[in-house]
Amino acid sequence: MTPRIPHAQRPDCDRPDCQGCSADGTGFCRVTGLALRSPAEADGLAESPPTAGTHRRRATERLFTVGPAGDGLLDLPVVRAPSPEDLVVTDPHAPLGGRTCGWEGCTAVVGRSYAGQPALTTGFCSRCGHPYDFTPQLSPGDLVGEQYRVVGCLANGGLGWIYLAEDIRLEDHPVALKGLIHNGDSVTALHIERNYLTRLDHPRIVRIINYVTHPGRRGTGDDDPDEPPVDYIVMEFVNGMPLSQVRDRIGRREGPFGEDRVFEYILAYGCDVLDALDHLHREGLVYCDLKPNNVMHQGERVKLIDLGAVRIIGDLEGPVMGARAFMAPEVIRDLAAGLSPRSDLYSAGMTLRALSDEAGPRPPGLAGESYERAVARAVAEEPLARYPGARAMSEQLRGVLREIRSLRTEREHPEPSTLFTPTAALLDASLGRVPPLERWLSGGRRPVLDGGLPAPERVPLDLPVPSPDPADPAAMLLLQPTASGPRRLVQQLAASGHDSVEIRLRQCRAALELHELDEAARYLADARHHLGHGGLYDWRIHWHQGLLGLARGDTDAAEGAFDRVYSDLPGEYAPKLALGYCAEHRGDPDSAERYYQAVWQRNRSQGSAAFGLARIRLADGDRTGAVDLLSKVPEVSRHHDAARTACVRILAGRLRADEGRGLPGLAELTEALTRLPQLYLDEGHRTGPARDRLEAEILDVALDWIRAESTPVADRAGGGLFGSADEEFTIRTRLEQKLRGLARQAGTPADLGALVDLANRVRPKTRF
Repeated sequence: MTPRIPHAQRPDCDRPDCQGCSADGTGFCRVTGLALRSPAEADGLAESPPTAGTHRRRATERLFTVGPAGDGLLDLPVVRAPSPEDLVVTDPHAPLGGRTCGWEGCTAVVGRSYAGQPALTTGFCSRCGHPYDFTPQLSPGDLVGEQYRVVGCLANGGLGWIYLAEDIRLEDHPVALKGLIHNGDSVTALHIERNYLTRLDHPRIVRIINYVTHPGRRGTGDDDPDEPPVDYIVMEFVNGMPLSQVRDRIGRREGPFGEDRVFEYILAYGCDVLDALDHLHREGLVYCDLKPNNVMHQGERVKLIDLGAVRIIGDLEGPVMGARAFMAPEVIRDLAAGLSPRSDLYSAGMTLRALSDEAGPRPPGLAGESYERAVARAVAEEPLARYPGARAMSEQLRGVLREIRSLRTEREHPEPSTLFTPTAALLDASLGRVPPLERWLSGGRRPVLDGGLPAPERVPLDLPVPSPDPADPAAMLLLQPTASGPRRLVQQLAASGHDSVEIRLRQCRAALELHELDEAARYLADARHHLGHGGLYDWRIHWHQGLLGLARGDTDAAEGAFDRVYSDLPGEYAPKLALGYCAEHRGDPDSAERYYQAVWQRNRSQGSAAFGLARIRLADGDRTGAVDLLSKVPEVSRHHDAARTACVRILAGRLRADEGRGLPGLAELTEALTRLPQLYLDEGHRTGPARDRLEAEILDVALDWIRAESTPVADRAGGGLFGSADEEFTIRTRLEQKLRGLARQAGTPADLGALVDLANRVRPKTRF
């Protein structure tokens, strides 16, 4: 008795006169007697067999061993393969998933197995009636093209059997032969490979070596004549594991794929695959059939294999080959008209997702979210919402990879951005700056140390600046240095004559600098209009919307815009800095910490992230944590001097306004005075107004500290600040001198008088 198939699992019978299909596995409807149609057949897609070679690969998977990876950013585990002969199929059989017929463009799938029973090796297509035959045409020992001796079958691909052979002219060097199942099968696809793929020369794409012809199988009588000669492609033999097997090992947490570096490996696979796709796209080709089975990990390298679905960009002829689960929605909908480089990027994103779905816990900190956003952009429904190209996607994956590794190892892994220009500005309003003279003219001598969170309207000038798009007609003009102020710059750019989005965006930033917000909004609207429909998906528009929101004091709107940029550019520093500020401003230190840490751990020269983290530490009263963090800003950073100045101010700062509370201890004050001479102030001079103001601030707090202490200096285990018997007298004497020095910096007689009065008030009592 034939097993019944639940209705949801039956092939789709779309005959209008069928009142309920009762499929029995023959490929025909019992009611109408007509051939059934699967969804793939009905819509014109030629589904590439997702299981081509899978049965044999599973049987041989145990023959592969995987060793540890090196420590390089893109290093992968080392796959050690068995000898090629060990991979030969001893009992060739039909592919488990069937195969596309291909006769004169027929997209029906022939040779499907049913109810666990193996498919027939030979038969007829249920749609066009053409015969199919999965029997290998070559046997071990056959000499093809008088050069390649067949060893045996390796796997059954989308266009037929793939054979292992030896090149007898090159010391039996192993090669792969790929031919057709019979001579009428997908001839067009073979010629595409011949005419367009021979010129491909890329280390991550399987190499086509030669094309040869071999006689068809001999007939058995007058009714079964000899078949015409068959063409074969001679390819590089890639002895490795497909990523489908890597995915299985990831799921089992096996070997290196069970380590905490697994997401780094997945992103490295993505970067390697995108490198290959970028080469294809630049050659005017689309790959069309990217999936884990078509990417091979060989040794330490990755290669795209099975080029049978590759086609010229814009070619609308013939069936579309590919695995439906990895196809972009526009390809499923529009077939060949939907193919483009961006449809390949969708398949790349789905391949990454297939690998990471089995990868277990996500990376630490913000890195897991950055990874998810990186993949989400690749698989966006709207093609324009995806990355503009393989290279752009690869750059973002590399950024996310560096973020994951730096958060895992707590070692920086910097790389310059191609989209943003570093700025000398610092996301800090006061902490890294020597206090101005007004600090002593504010009517009180005990101000609490300001954490330095900038006001929103200042932040647009402190964030990294977008680099001009190289493709913009005004890119070279905008890269030229200029001494013009923002108002004059707007005029000069308007007179340049360029119809340029980048000019409008630069004018928008100049208007923000002048705080002419309506003008800035007008320039931004012009840029968006110039981009047309693409403006909805252009990260530059969202970035400037965020800047405009900050300038207006609307941090909620700014945060929403910067979040869009983060989704578009998950590997960049700039949107994370902006989002860290927005979270900090709205009182969410946990979220701010995640954003700042993602930037800081990856690049210690990013002083804005360090200052943001220091502010969070200070808000918790963690003086030591803030100093330790800022002390790690390297000397090569343009924010190094500001960080060292901030360390001194934090060490000697008053963290609370309460009398005697929030004051530093003796060790902190001593360290502040020790660090003071080492600061680069007053253009490197040993004395000067900035150094005098900073020392006065330290002594001012020191005076409060000594007055708050109840234990006599001589009885303290650690001694005093200056080691004198009368510590207060010494502090007052030095502070008076500094305040009189500050009086010489006064700009008005009133300020001069106020500072002299302040010096007189701290003057120590005269000794007799």
